Amino acid sequence: MNQPMSRRTFFADMGMGCAGLALGSLLARDGIVRGSTAEERPAHLGPHFPPRVKSVIWIFLCGGVSQMESFDPKPTLDRYSGMRIAQTPFAEALEASRNPFALRLERGAEAQPLMGTQFRFDRHGQSGMQISELFPNIARHADDIAVVRSFWTSSVFHSAQLQFLTGRQPREVGLPTIGSWISYGLGSGNTSLPEYVVLGTPTGSCCGGEGGYGAGYLGPMYGGVRLNVGSRTPLPFVLPADPGILPEERAAQLETLGRLNELAGVEYPDDPSLRARIQAYELAARMQTSVPDTLNLERESAQTKSLYGMDRSETRTFGTFCLAARRLAERGVRFVQIFHGNGGFGPWDSHERIRTNHPMAARQVDLPIAGLLHDLKRSGLLEETLVVCGTEFGRTPTTAGSSQGREHSPFGFASWFAGGGIKGGVVHGETDELGYHAVENRHYVTDIHATVLHQLGLDSRRLEVPGRRRLDIDHGEPIRAILA
Repeated sequence: MNQPMSRRTFFADMGMGCAGLALGSLLARDGIVRGSTAEERPAHLGPHFPPRVKSVIWIFLCGGVSQMESFDPKPTLDRYSGMRIAQTPFAEALEASRNPFALRLERGAEAQPLMGTQFRFDRHGQSGMQISELFPNIARHADDIAVVRSFWTSSVFHSAQLQFLTGRQPREVGLPTIGSWISYGLGSGNTSLPEYVVLGTPTGSCCGGEGGYGAGYLGPMYGGVRLNVGSRTPLPFVLPADPGILPEERAAQLETLGRLNELAGVEYPDDPSLRARIQAYELAARMQTSVPDTLNLERESAQTKSLYGMDRSETRTFGTFCLAARRLAERGVRFVQIFHGNGGFGPWDSHERIRTNHPMAARQVDLPIAGLLHDLKRSGLLEETLVVCGTEFGRTPTTAGSSQGREHSPFGFASWFAGGGIKGGVVHGETDELGYHAVENRHYVTDIHATVLHQLGLDSRRLEVPGRRRLDIDHGEPIRAILA
């Protein structure tokens, strides 16, 4: 027997009908399915203190980029290549500073011979920053970036990808990512676009899966929204606007939704779930035109497309993501997360043939990332945009058997920053002479989060959700040495 339709259901279905939408994940904005302790935006919505930037473009290179093949030259490692660590003068110091995590893997790696750096390093810019020949285009921006060579994490497995994005290992499920904290704290810079956008192929289920861009206990409404650049339906759960609908008709539809929202406030003033649902429909309706327009890269000049490498087969895909990221940031999207991944461990996971695998991965991203930096700088957007480029961990100075690759190393690795409030041409922190352990100005991965939040004017401790206590290490500390 059919049940009578409640007013709540009527209004919800009307909202869907008027918008002509297939909302899918946007219904996560509905409080009923949210299931979170943070059912409403924080009352302090907005920055806690004056921000230096408005948006963040977060580039994540999945798989573990080798620090001694990218941004951390180690001439001493070259001198001892072929020897085992126990045969070098550094064995005693290494034992004294041994990281307690993953001891078995570390000692297993130490049984293998050291392998010298596989690519040449040259000095670039007025700063003389040393950067590997793998990144000749990024190297042209040496005076715009700040490299931190002393990051560490605690997972030797690719679960470190989720740890890099949330601050904790995946055994602690339901944790917010850095992008979701920003979405939760700042809200939207453009009411017609998502607050937190994800481009590229995210980490696989092996390494966090959807948790790599989710919002955990903050609720799905603060999670990342994946966009399919170049598709007729870039937002998978929102149907494209009917080209036969006139702008006046679209405006009338949105006005109707607005009236429904007002009606909901009168009929159900204490029903946040209904209000959240109708607001989601309104947003989705606006996205029908705003998202495809934003991602219509055909409007860009041939020169700009070439700048990002979109005219070359090996850089076209990542270049498209980087150009889309610029367009999203300039339109007010708070956090754009670009994955250079393959749905598994990632293209940078080079346990063998690092001289083949790393150059292949680098060629895909070097020109597009450099194009992004150049484009942001020439337009003035770099002053209000923070670019972060990181990876989940580094690589051991030893070989992985006879494969001419390197094992995972969580003990010391590099990432870099550029943009508003960042000192360009700066190198901060050090690993030991073999590139194994971070030994000077060490930074756990959440210091990256703290730095990003600080530049956006956010204090992570004032974002905490009642009943969800976070440890000091979860909050991290801004890396002030790289801040202008």
